Amino acid sequence: MPSEKDARFSSRLGLILSVLGIAVGTGNIWRFPRIAASNAGDDGAGAFLLAWLLFLLMWSVPLIIAEYALGRSGRMGVIGTVAKIAGRNYGWMGAFIGFVATAIMFYYSVVAGWCMYYVTQMVVSPLPISMGQSAAVWDAFQQGGLPVAFHGLAMVLCGFVVIRGISSIEKANKVLIPTLLGIVLVALIRTLTLDGSWEGIAFLFRPDWSTLAQPRIWLEALTQNAWDTGAGWGLILTYGAYMHARHGVVKNSLITGFGNNAVSIMAAVVIFGTVFATLGAEMSRPEVLKIMQTSGPAATGLTFIWMPQLFAKMPFGEVLAILFFLGLAFAAISSLISMIQLTTRMLVDLGLTRQSAVVSVVTVGFVLGVPSAVNLNIFGNQDFVWGVALMISGAFVAFSVIRYGVSAFRRDAVDVADGDWRAGRLWEFLITWAIPSQAIVLLVWWFTLSATVYAPDSWFNPFDPYSVMTILVQWGVVMGVFLYFNKRLVNRTLGPVRPEVP
Repeated sequence: MPSEKDARFSSRLGLILSVLGIAVGTGNIWRFPRIAASNAGDDGAGAFLLAWLLFLLMWSVPLIIAEYALGRSGRMGVIGTVAKIAGRNYGWMGAFIGFVATAIMFYYSVVAGWCMYYVTQMVVSPLPISMGQSAAVWDAFQQGGLPVAFHGLAMVLCGFVVIRGISSIEKANKVLIPTLLGIVLVALIRTLTLDGSWEGIAFLFRPDWSTLAQPRIWLEALTQNAWDTGAGWGLILTYGAYMHARHGVVKNSLITGFGNNAVSIMAAVVIFGTVFATLGAEMSRPEVLKIMQTSGPAATGLTFIWMPQLFAKMPFGEVLAILFFLGLAFAAISSLISMIQLTTRMLVDLGLTRQSAVVSVVTVGFVLGVPSAVNLNIFGNQDFVWGVALMISGAFVAFSVIRYGVSAFRRDAVDVADGDWRAGRLWEFLITWAIPSQAIVLLVWWFTLSATVYAPDSWFNPFDPYSVMTILVQWGVVMGVFLYFNKRLVNRTLGPVRPEVP
């Protein structure tokens, strides 16, 4: 097995499929349709889709380009790469980026476990035909020890892939991603043949322009795009450390961003079309939309409560239900692999062997994920806190490039591969001005409205799971720890600074 420094993806296809494994996750299938429905107006969800696509161009693609180039230039994990490119004083920013992705990993593996359990449930049990039956399946699952067991199974399974190195990750994604895309395509074709599905699809794309005046739609469009693409997580940076110098950054970034969002659109068409086709004959549009917007405990309602019931009402529903949850499980596993790899690479850079690092990540990840597995309020809080933190992570990625010099970075790290497209000055503008501005404006806007309009009586309560203060406290503690240990982290990663010999 080659060393971490020398290991590379064997081909461009392997790299692209692995990065799509980062991007195409449960956020596309489980989260995106619900977020689109929640931000729909009376006439449709098209305005949200417009904002979401705008942030693909103004947030996600520029950051994906930056992450690919940072990883290929630094050839290390996020701490080492940020310290190399931005300077040793800013290694703590790389640590924060890495921690955000790791904190998401703690509860994301719980979701992966849910998906794996529901695959087995769809295989061995009849589909529920009522709300009561479907809720009973979920409640029985949650009340026992199965969420913890499947959370642990997900961590161990993905850890087994990561412990064998980047070639093992590549091989896994060459199976997972094509299979997942095939499942989504089959579900899409089946949805298009359902009577009444086109009403739901038309509603998905029809805009209600009045919704654009609401700040929430912009905040959720940005955070959803960050969730969708993996931009700003440090995950693409970590995989970029293993890409060949000859592989172009810009083309790969566009394939990653637009390919991922295409999967999200297909998943939304499947969900909207299926729900409207199945329920449209017996419910009004507002009633159908209310079901789609119902998040349930920890946003489980649409996927884990309603979808099994909908499949029960469809021809060949048993087969489609198995395929749906199998695709969801594959999406979760491919993304969880990348999160374990990110944390593993940070620990390897700090001096651990890959085997010791993976065992440590899987063990600690399992232990710290247990609270989210047994308490959905904790799950919801962590999803809220660290999902919003992705905006800070993205801003830190942009800051690393700005510190180096955006024009110099484009010349030295981005526009270097023969046959690749050039990033151009537009990319420089987006990294320098658009990324920081979007993060600052949206966070300040949302924090202000939370304090004055949405939750004037609870925004300052750090024990409220969805308050502004709970975000600020948790972010502050993590940043404070990494600032304090910055010098030690950087010296362990890059080595101590040697005094110049006169």
